[in-house]
Amino acid sequence: MDFLYTDSWKAPCPYNPKLDLKDIIIYDTTLRDGEQTPGVCFTKEQKLEIARKLDELGIPQIEAGFPRVSKREAEIVKAIANEGLNAVILALCRTKKEDIDIAIDCDVDGIITFIATSPLHLKYKFNKSLDEILEIAIKAVEYAKDHGLFVAFSAEDATRTPIEDLIKVHKKAEEAKADRVHIADTTGVATPQSMEFIVKNLKENLTSAYIGVHCHNDFNLALINSIYGLISGAKAVSTTVNGIGERAGNTALEELIMALTVLYDVDLKLNLEVLPELCKMVEEYSGIKVPKNKPIVGELVFSHESGIHVDAVIKNPLTYEPFLPEKIGLKRNIILGKHSGKNAIRYKLELMGIKVDEDKLNKIVEKVKELRESGIIIDDKKFLEIVNNILK
Repeated sequence: MDFLYTDSWKAPCPYNPKLDLKDIIIYDTTLRDGEQTPGVCFTKEQKLEIARKLDELGIPQIEAGFPRVSKREAEIVKAIANEGLNAVILALCRTKKEDIDIAIDCDVDGIITFIATSPLHLKYKFNKSLDEILEIAIKAVEYAKDHGLFVAFSAEDATRTPIEDLIKVHKKAEEAKADRVHIADTTGVATPQSMEFIVKNLKENLTSAYIGVHCHNDFNLALINSIYGLISGAKAVSTTVNGIGERAGNTALEELIMALTVLYDVDLKLNLEVLPELCKMVEEYSGIKVPKNKPIVGELVFSHESGIHVDAVIKNPLTYEPFLPEKIGLKRNIILGKHSGKNAIRYKLELMGIKVDEDKLNKIVEKVKELRESGIIIDDKKFLEIVNNILK
């Protein structure tokens, strides 16, 4: 296996399998589950802008909202459905006729309808048996299909539902002509192993409906659980931009896309350069600040300070980057500080068109380290000030 490369935009990972995942459907729920983040409330124009940007990225399905929530929400979902986007537009509905009727009035292409199936929810939320819940669910699926909608049925709290019950519920949903069935890890308690077990067992018992996974991030496992779901036989996966959502959030769209693309060599046929702009937009509109070290789009992800790292990155960026930032429309940044070496300083000077001799270079390096250790940030302005003082 050849470990060496010279012209790739991503670093080879020879121990990772190349996944033969075709026709993966990402159904992004930023506008629904993402907006259920406490304190988040998008305006109509904000939702439309996010939907347009998701469509520009090339996301196949967009869950536009929960129309039953309010008249305003229904108006927004309808506006998105009539925006002329390439994406299939979905709306969330409870297993209630009135919810589905509102979704139909919103002109959506399909619905995701849900009801809880775990013993915990059956006892404390519904005080009903599984068979009673199943009857409600099937009527809702049949009603939506009778009205020509794409229907995804989601078993809420699926990962805490006994597998025999989960199979029973989803087989009945399939018999009612549901197009897709969802495994919802509602409280983020699944592990990759349990997700694999559930997906494989469910897949063995279904013949027409395909599987989707909807993962929450309570234990920081949403991304890997989503990937294991796909590896195990699921075809659809739920995401939110920046991983926003209830409690600890959902599977982050940008992380899933780049993990599949870079690590598993899956061609999702997406316009990757749109990602940073989309993530910035959702950060601004949601008011939820993206950490500086956020994977993929954090401002420090392609920044380098350590002298050893910078020296190598100057020669070949992939020595310390898993993929080139230009692939998603970003740029790397060389940060000057206490860990900077001569090559980093020399490189920064070259970028600024400044030439110095070795003696002056050593003095600049020393001054940069000294000032940074005293608490001063060495931005371009401060760096020029240091250089000018030494060159006097």
